[in-house]
Amino acid sequence: MTTPDGGSRFAEFGPPRRVEGGLKARSTRGAIGRSWWSRRFLEVLESFALGTRLTRGRAYARRGQVLRIDVAPGQVTASVQGSRPDPYPVRIGLAAYPDEVWERIEAELAGQAFFSARLLAGDLPAELEELFTAAGAPLFPGAVGELVQHCGCPDFAVPCKHLAATFYLLAEAFDADPFQLLHWRGRARGELLDRLRTLRGAAAPGGAPAGPAAAPDAPAAPVDAAGGRGPAARPVAGAGRVLGGLPAVPPDDEVDRFWLSPVALPDRPPTLATGPELLLRQLGPPGAAIGGPGLVERLRRAYRQFGREAGSDDPR
Repeated sequence: MTTPDGGSRFAEFGPPRRVEGGLKARSTRGAIGRSWWSRRFLEVLESFALGTRLTRGRAYARRGQVLRIDVAPGQVTASVQGSRPDPYPVRIGLAAYPDEVWERIEAELAGQAFFSARLLAGDLPAELEELFTAAGAPLFPGAVGELVQHCGCPDFAVPCKHLAATFYLLAEAFDADPFQLLHWRGRARGELLDRLRTLRGAAAPGGAPAGPAAAPDAPAAPVDAAGGRGPAARPVAGAGRVLGGLPAVPPDDEVDRFWLSPVALPDRPPTLATGPELLLRQLGPPGAAIGGPGLVERLRRAYRQFGREAGSDDPR
């Protein structure tokens, strides 16, 4: 882009300023994201044909150009150092679900000990995505329009490299603390786990808290024949608080159910509906030596034809 005097709008900008103490991606090469939820997040972004735009920010993420990143309900904010003296403010919005939606989700989670135990243990099971989708509140965005992307830099591309670097660091933040993803959607970790404990306790017989943990005002241990007291009961923590209150199951039933999943599994993993020419939309135009833009159009027609044949019942 040129200015009225014929110069380039970006002529004044050079390489990004070096940063001391910035947030660096843990991955030094290859793909970023280790857990299923962080990989799924980046996979969803790539399905919006943002693949090549995202890679522009990978070097920024690995160099430590992101100074800070904060996750709040409905909004992620970051500060990214570019070539200007002042860092660029970055904001990524995604709708947070209201309390009534979260109450419905929490009731579903508390109703199945499998989910409660895994969440109380600090883990997000892969089946969680299916539960959120069934509740009408998808965990991940379904279209690029659901993300509000803003950066203070002069680049008109969306996402620019500063936004892209923030996306990569956000995926690694989800790796470190999966509850950050749920926090972005509107529910903080402590609030969610407290609600699950309350709902599980209310569902226990007689309204007693689930699990054998003793109440704070429980009586002291009984005195034994020698006049001493028995060992005090140790409070149960983690998944034991959820699983301890479940009714006893006869051994024969346990054997019969040993290989069964505690929850109904989906027929197949969730898939993304993408066109057969997604790769072509993410790659740049080929050079004239190998066909130029005309090659892209011929490949697009071929991909579409292959897609129709793969979806038909023709035995050929």
